[in-house]
Amino acid sequence: MELKELKTKSVSELHRQLAESRDSLRDLRFKDASKQLKKVREIRVVKKVIAQILTLLNKEKKA
Repeated sequence: MELKELKTKSVSELHRQLAESRDSLRDLRFKDASKQLKKVREIRVVKKVIAQILTLLNKEKKA
């Protein structure tokens, strides 16, 4: 998901997306530990999305 898409979402949508991304990250880590994950880079991508969402939520909180 791109940052432009995230900026257009509401706070409640961002919280929902954050929960989904964290679930996805957990699943990817389990797959990586059991050697079932083919594209390890996906973990990095999901972590980046989580960081972007948290940054946007913190900006909204301070605004």
